[in-house]
Amino acid sequence: MKERLHWLAMHGFFRGAAAIGVRRGDLNSRLVADPQVAADPVPFYDEVRARGALVKSRVSYLAVDHALAGELLRSEDFRVLMMGSNLPGPIAWLEQRTRDDLLHPLRPPSLLAVEPPNHTRYRKSVSAVFTPRAVAGLRDRVEQTAVGLLEQLPDESGVVDIVARYCSQLPVAIISDILGVPDQDRGRVLEFGELAAPSLDIGLPWRQYRSVQRGIAGFNFWLADHLRELRRSPSDSLMSQLIQTSESGPAETHLDDTELLAIAGLVLAAGFETTVNLLSNGIRMLLDAPEHLRTLRERPELWPNTVEEILRLDSPVQLTARVALKDVELAGKQINRGDLIVVYLAAANRDPAVFPDPHRFDIERPNAGRHLAFSGGRHFCLGAALARAEGEVGLRTFFEHFPDVCAAGVGSRRGTRVLRGWSTLPVALGRARSMAGIDS
Repeated sequence: MKERLHWLAMHGFFRGAAAIGVRRGDLNSRLVADPQVAADPVPFYDEVRARGALVKSRVSYLAVDHALAGELLRSEDFRVLMMGSNLPGPIAWLEQRTRDDLLHPLRPPSLLAVEPPNHTRYRKSVSAVFTPRAVAGLRDRVEQTAVGLLEQLPDESGVVDIVARYCSQLPVAIISDILGVPDQDRGRVLEFGELAAPSLDIGLPWRQYRSVQRGIAGFNFWLADHLRELRRSPSDSLMSQLIQTSESGPAETHLDDTELLAIAGLVLAAGFETTVNLLSNGIRMLLDAPEHLRTLRERPELWPNTVEEILRLDSPVQLTARVALKDVELAGKQINRGDLIVVYLAAANRDPAVFPDPHRFDIERPNAGRHLAFSGGRHFCLGAALARAEGEVGLRTFFEHFPDVCAAGVGSRRGTRVLRGWSTLPVALGRARSMAGIDS
């Protein structure tokens, strides 16, 4: 009963309200509940943009302008959204009294849900371990893992789901290395990640909500046991180093058990989910643009910029949100304290004022890297450098190993609104090329 009441407060209420709003054409409701927007959000980006840089809907504003989105992400006048914090009074009361005590990416002490001074302290702790040198050192591991996975795939005959066989396996292997996860547990990490992926969404149906809760609960219990094991038997993993730093390093890097669990959980979720989407989006986009693959074979130095353009054009994280801390004027509109603004990153990344011909896939676009796919300001993604490396190495290695690969079906998109990627992507691999001699 408690679980059902929490779903009603956190998701059921919004599902009902959004269904009514969709019929009335409310933009925020369509973002949450319109199946056409879920299937293809690009026309919706343009529809919202045609109404202005900052558009009012029933329960929030939508920001689609690139400059405005960047300003919001950097502003001290806004804070990140915490789960349940923007619910109406009676619904908020019900949500608070029926929620569980499991760690959640949108509840403190998650980095996604806190602001300074705690955010500064958590980020400093992670940065002390996840240094540029440490991340650069993972690049060779990405290359080795990618080659190993690809050599296990059949060539010439049959069709494979490249999401299940490669796009998800590569990041889960890397993030497991970071977290010190033993090989025998990696399947569980993958399962937990897939179950919990929609946890950033609102308005989940009851069955999906229960699936998410199972994933979060399973991950919470597994992770607590895993961190205890790392304390007993330290390894050379970055997570083991973070544990040691949090216990014996400078005072400003100390973390209690709950904070450490939250950071470890976010490292896994963010490091896994977004990279799966980047790889699957990139494979699909490049299969649909064989002229770009020909160019990349002749000019492999374009791979880093290609990844930036993929991030811009099909952003793995579609949106984030900010709440006004005080009354403020923004884009000519009066924003009141407590107002919610959805920062539509994916729409901002197609702003024609910044990216000419914004819907065109252009691997030579000179300013592709100006996208906001990794957010911005103090909440800029800590794993951006690693995601870029996994995207570049993972995509380049895949297409070099299988130069004749082609799409073998439509595939299916993931059932989330905040995250965008593919859940299945069937491809015919064709004859494999030997990886010997391929430069890293």
